[in-house]
Amino acid sequence: MPLRIDSIRRTLETVLAPTRLDIEDDSHRHAGHVGAKGGGHYRVYVVSAKFSGRSLIARHRMVYEALAEQMKGDIHALSIVAKAPEEAAE
Repeated sequence: MPLRIDSIRRTLETVLAPTRLDIEDDSHRHAGHVGAKGGGHYRVYVVSAKFSGRSLIARHRMVYEALAEQMKGDIHALSIVAKAPEEAAE
């Protein structure tokens, strides 16, 4: 599983240049989940200046677009908290 987290981290760092990026493998909480197809469940907390002025939906789309290839197999479910730097300080 750490390889998947490393892959997610590299991709998001390249695309979003985050100032903070936390990734948690949450797969153990979904053991036996029907339809998982071997993919994992992950939580992502990301702070990026690229989110400034963008809606929550736009931010989530940016994360999903960045991870599109991994979503085809390595990632089954993704929980996202996406903040701009000015929001993360709150």
